[in-house]
Amino acid sequence: MTDDTWRAGDPGVLRLPSGRLVRGRGLRRPLPPGSTPRYGVYLLGGRPPETDWESCWLRWPDFRLPADRARAREVLTDAWERAGAERVELACGGGRGRTGTALACLAVLDGVPAEDAVAFVRRHYDRRAVETPWQKRYVRGFGRG
Repeated sequence: MTDDTWRAGDPGVLRLPSGRLVRGRGLRRPLPPGSTPRYGVYLLGGRPPETDWESCWLRWPDFRLPADRARAREVLTDAWERAGAERVELACGGGRGRTGTALACLAVLDGVPAEDAVAFVRRHYDRRAVETPWQKRYVRGFGRG
Protein backbone atom coordinates (compact mmCIF):
# COMPACT_ATOMS: atom_id res chain seq x y z
CA MET A 1 0.00 0.00 0.00
CA THR A 2 1.16 3.54 -0.66
CA ASP A 3 0.21 7.01 0.54
CA ASP A 4 -1.96 7.20 -2.58
CA THR A 5 -4.51 4.75 -1.12
CA TRP A 6 -7.35 5.37 1.33
CA ARG A 7 -6.91 5.07 5.07
CA ALA A 8 -8.68 2.17 6.73
CA GLY A 9 -11.49 3.52 8.87
CA ASP A 10 -12.25 6.50 6.64
CA PRO A 11 -15.97 6.82 5.82
CA GLY A 12 -17.09 4.20 3.29
CA VAL A 13 -13.67 2.55 2.97
CA LEU A 14 -13.75 -1.22 2.58
CA ARG A 15 -10.62 -3.29 3.19
CA LEU A 16 -10.51 -6.31 0.92
CA PRO A 17 -8.73 -9.48 2.10
CA SER A 18 -5.63 -8.61 0.04
CA GLY A 19 -5.34 -5.31 1.91
CA ARG A 20 -6.61 -3.23 -1.01
CA LEU A 21 -8.76 -0.33 0.14
CA VAL A 22 -11.67 0.94 -1.93
CA ARG A 23 -14.29 3.54 -1.02
CA GLY A 24 -17.99 3.23 -1.65
CA ARG A 25 -20.31 6.19 -1.34
CA GLY A 26 -23.62 7.68 -2.32
CA LEU A 27 -23.52 10.62 -4.71
CA ARG A 28 -26.61 12.18 -3.13
CA ARG A 29 -24.51 12.90 -0.05
CA PRO A 30 -21.71 15.45 0.14
CA LEU A 31 -18.19 14.39 -0.73
CA PRO A 32 -16.54 13.12 2.48
CA PRO A 33 -13.81 15.32 3.95
CA GLY A 34 -10.18 14.45 3.33
CA SER A 35 -8.53 12.91 0.30
CA THR A 36 -10.31 12.78 -3.02
CA PRO A 37 -10.27 9.77 -5.32
CA ARG A 38 -7.66 9.31 -8.03
CA TYR A 39 -10.20 7.23 -9.95
CA GLY A 40 -13.95 6.90 -9.63
CA VAL A 41 -16.41 4.41 -11.10
CA TYR A 42 -19.94 5.84 -11.21
CA LEU A 43 -22.78 3.35 -11.41
CA LEU A 44 -25.72 5.37 -12.70
CA GLY A 45 -28.54 5.20 -15.22
CA GLY A 46 -27.49 8.60 -16.61
CA ARG A 47 -24.24 10.51 -16.97
CA PRO A 48 -22.52 11.31 -13.67
CA PRO A 49 -21.50 14.83 -12.68
CA GLU A 50 -18.05 16.00 -13.75
CA THR A 51 -15.20 15.29 -11.33
CA ASP A 52 -11.73 16.72 -10.80
CA TRP A 53 -10.28 13.19 -11.02
CA GLU A 54 -10.25 10.47 -13.63
CA SER A 55 -13.56 8.64 -13.76
CA CYS A 56 -15.57 6.07 -15.63
CA TRP A 57 -19.34 5.86 -16.08
CA LEU A 58 -20.84 2.39 -16.02
CA ARG A 59 -24.48 2.59 -17.11
CA TRP A 60 -26.36 0.86 -14.33
CA PRO A 61 -29.98 1.92 -13.65
CA ASP A 62 -31.17 2.08 -10.04
CA PHE A 63 -32.24 -1.29 -8.57
CA ARG A 64 -31.09 -3.06 -11.73
CA LEU A 65 -27.95 -4.62 -13.17
CA PRO A 66 -25.27 -3.18 -15.45
CA ALA A 67 -26.52 -2.50 -18.97
CA ASP A 68 -23.40 -4.14 -20.45
CA ARG A 69 -22.16 -6.98 -18.27
CA ALA A 70 -18.97 -7.61 -20.24
CA ARG A 71 -18.00 -3.95 -19.89
CA ALA A 72 -18.93 -4.06 -16.19
CA ARG A 73 -16.49 -6.94 -15.68
CA GLU A 74 -13.73 -4.97 -17.46
CA VAL A 75 -14.40 -1.77 -15.49
CA LEU A 76 -14.63 -3.55 -12.12
CA THR A 77 -11.48 -5.58 -12.83
CA ASP A 78 -9.65 -2.35 -13.68
CA ALA A 79 -10.95 -0.70 -10.48
CA TRP A 80 -9.78 -3.69 -8.41
CA GLU A 81 -6.32 -3.60 -10.01
CA ARG A 82 -6.00 0.16 -9.51
CA ALA A 83 -7.12 -0.07 -5.87
CA GLY A 84 -3.77 -1.69 -5.09
CA ALA A 85 -1.99 1.62 -5.57
CA GLU A 86 -4.62 4.36 -6.00
CA ARG A 87 -7.60 5.86 -4.18
CA VAL A 88 -10.49 4.25 -6.06
CA GLU A 89 -14.13 4.91 -5.27
CA LEU A 90 -17.30 3.24 -6.48
CA ALA A 91 -20.49 5.25 -6.18
CA CYS A 92 -24.16 5.28 -7.13
CA GLY A 93 -26.98 7.52 -5.98
CA GLY A 94 -27.47 6.08 -2.50
CA GLY A 95 -24.26 4.10 -2.07
CA ARG A 96 -25.90 0.79 -1.17
CA GLY A 97 -27.48 -1.26 -3.96
CA ARG A 98 -25.33 -0.78 -7.04
CA THR A 99 -22.28 0.29 -5.03
CA GLY A 100 -22.63 -2.68 -2.68
CA THR A 101 -23.05 -5.02 -5.63
CA ALA A 102 -19.93 -3.63 -7.32
CA LEU A 103 -17.96 -3.85 -4.06
CA ALA A 104 -19.06 -7.48 -3.69
CA CYS A 105 -17.76 -8.12 -7.22
CA LEU A 106 -14.42 -6.58 -6.23
CA ALA A 107 -14.39 -8.87 -3.20
CA VAL A 108 -14.85 -11.85 -5.55
CA LEU A 109 -11.93 -10.62 -7.66
CA ASP A 110 -9.95 -10.35 -4.43
CA GLY A 111 -10.56 -14.00 -3.55
CA VAL A 112 -13.75 -13.95 -1.46
CA PRO A 113 -15.93 -16.89 -2.59
CA ALA A 114 -18.82 -15.54 -4.69
CA GLU A 115 -21.40 -17.10 -2.38
CA ASP A 116 -19.86 -15.20 0.59
CA ALA A 117 -19.17 -11.84 -1.08
CA VAL A 118 -22.51 -10.17 -0.29
CA ALA A 119 -22.21 -11.11 3.39
CA PHE A 120 -18.60 -9.83 3.38
CA VAL A 121 -19.67 -6.44 2.03
CA ARG A 122 -22.62 -6.22 4.42
CA ARG A 123 -20.33 -7.00 7.35
CA HIS A 124 -17.51 -4.63 6.39
CA TYR A 125 -19.18 -1.83 4.37
CA ASP A 126 -22.95 -1.46 4.91
CA ARG A 127 -25.36 -3.97 6.41
CA ARG A 128 -27.98 -3.05 3.79
CA ALA A 129 -25.67 -3.27 0.77
CA VAL A 130 -26.84 -5.23 -2.29
CA GLU A 131 -30.56 -4.48 -2.30
CA THR A 132 -32.25 -6.88 -4.70
CA PRO A 133 -32.34 -10.64 -5.30
CA TRP A 134 -31.03 -10.15 -8.85
CA GLN A 135 -28.09 -8.12 -7.54
CA LYS A 136 -27.23 -11.02 -5.21
CA ARG A 137 -27.48 -13.48 -8.14
CA TYR A 138 -25.27 -11.19 -10.24
CA VAL A 139 -22.53 -11.35 -7.60
CA ARG A 140 -22.76 -15.17 -7.43
CA GLY A 141 -22.55 -15.32 -11.23
CA PHE A 142 -19.64 -12.87 -11.28
CA GLY A 143 -17.56 -15.57 -9.62
CA ARG A 144 -18.08 -17.85 -12.60
CA GLY A 145 -16.66 -15.31 -15.00
